[in-house]
Amino acid sequence: MLHQNVDKFLVCIPFRNKLVIFRILRPSGLIVPIGEWVLRTACSQARKWQDDGLPAVSIAVNVSAVQFRQQGFCALVRSVLRETGLAAQYLELELTESLLLANADVTLSVLRELKSMGLTLAIDDFGTGYSNFTSLRQFGVSKLKIDRSFIGDVATNTDDSVITAAIISMAKSLRLKVIAEGVENEKQMSFLRAHHCDEIQGYHFSKPLAVDKVAAKLRGNIAEMHAGRELAADNLTVNLVR
Repeated sequence: MLHQNVDKFLVCIPFRNKLVIFRILRPSGLIVPIGEWVLRTACSQARKWQDDGLPAVSIAVNVSAVQFRQQGFCALVRSVLRETGLAAQYLELELTESLLLANADVTLSVLRELKSMGLTLAIDDFGTGYSNFTSLRQFGVSKLKIDRSFIGDVATNTDDSVITAAIISMAKSLRLKVIAEGVENEKQMSFLRAHHCDEIQGYHFSKPLAVDKVAAKLRGNIAEMHAGRELAADNLTVNLVR
């Protein structure tokens, strides 16, 4: 969800499928400047939370193919990190399978430069494209996110459960972290826990939150730590999706 307060009005694109947003923005030519705004805003906010004494969390930002292929994209990322003061280890860039497979030689060069900065690379919506685990090793990604289309019926549909379990198992054999998208109920959560999925993303954990609500949740995590209780998530990643 992309939203921005403009005076007293809220401009909102309430699509759950971010591909719809990309298809709207691409013809308008706005996808590149909006992508830069999202990246800079996300990094700035993550640093502000740290400056406010909140736990350091990773900020995940979706990158469109159009933005990724812009000349100077790596320089932009480096510049944003320098301007905002956010350490690269707290920035995660999410890329789609189709983006990685298109013009692989150029893509690999860009990925290597991004990786050299110290940030994390993740494959978003894994399972909807045509990549394989060999290419994952080549591209140097650290995480993959299982597409929500496999998660919806993972506790009841044999095909989805077998595919999801296989993805988790193979990813772990390559020492990749696995995140499940679209987790909305305890049955899905129980299945993923039983198969040792590393992280979840979805309404079962939290609906999209405004900045102040995220800060409140981080403060709540601090209180839980002080009380000696286990956190709901070992590694909290704030996901900013265009």
